[in-house]
Amino acid sequence: MTVGYVTIGAEDVEGALPFYDAVLGAVGYERGPLDGGWAFYGKGDTPGVGICKPFDGAPARAGNGIMIAFKADGQEAVRSAHAAGLANGGTDEGQPGYRPAEATSGFYGAYLRDPTGNKLCVYAMS
Repeated sequence: MTVGYVTIGAEDVEGALPFYDAVLGAVGYERGPLDGGWAFYGKGDTPGVGICKPFDGAPARAGNGIMIAFKADGQEAVRSAHAAGLANGGTDEGQPGYRPAEATSGFYGAYLRDPTGNKLCVYAMS
């Protein structure tokens, strides 16, 4: 089974777009037109990401324990995505670097939260 797409809830979809344009743009995703309250991002055959108000009408909120990770092409893209997210309303959840911190190769990631509080990771493998 493969992930088809991911949906992320936002109270203010248009207000969330600068954050997602910056973060997802830094790792090569492109946004299609806003359609029916949805913003959808894609990157080739990689699973897409939709930003929308929750269907049930309840307030959007971050899922406790849920995190979405976006694979980047390298460490510079990880750093760029993290910085772009912070500059567009996100909050830091872990500076770019290797995990574990003493490693010198392998998993290189950064963590942040979007303006709604959803946790994201941007990472690259080296």
